[in-house]
Amino acid sequence: MGGPFAISVEKVAPTLESARLRLRAYRADDVDAIFRLYSDPRVMRYWSFPPWTDRAQAEAYLQRALGEMAEGRALPWAIANLADDKLVGTTTLFALDGVQGRAEIGYSLDPKLQGQGMASEMLRTALSYGFDILRLRRIEADVDPRNTPSCRLLERLGFRLEGLLRARWRVAGEICDTALYGLLAPEFVREPRPRDVAVAAP
Repeated sequence: MGGPFAISVEKVAPTLESARLRLRAYRADDVDAIFRLYSDPRVMRYWSFPPWTDRAQAEAYLQRALGEMAEGRALPWAIANLADDKLVGTTTLFALDGVQGRAEIGYSLDPKLQGQGMASEMLRTALSYGFDILRLRRIEADVDPRNTPSCRLLERLGFRLEGLLRARWRVAGEICDTALYGLLAPEFVREPRPRDVAVAAP
């Protein structure tokens, strides 16, 4: 790990699978699911933009994501259940820098599936691809420090809090800070710990 890499111009993101989830390329029929996800105030509470209010925003997002992938600047994945292949979340490796071996990661998940270990499952899959296939040296995450579950999730994966960027974002009139997390390839916690997977209540 740690050597330089080059991302070729791709038309389709690679399909990756974990125990319960499939990371696959976006499809045109994902637009409504993407809109539901990013218009949900629970999902968007700590994002750098407010909840969407128009389906056209999902269409624009999809086109932008595919364009950034074609330019080698991002790898966007739809997160889908293995059973029905329907989109339930997203994760993206973006700001890809082949010279520096660096990228950032973003993610979202349907609130109904949170607390079941699926977020750590999807992130481990994407991070493994970033470190093992793209040979990234470092992956960063920008998180609102008030988003305690997301901060704890990153820490379980091996991310370290490296700084606080004050008043970095203005979202719907609210000034928000950034907790900057960084993960180096040797620090990545690849295997889930018992608390990473919740046991469903009877």
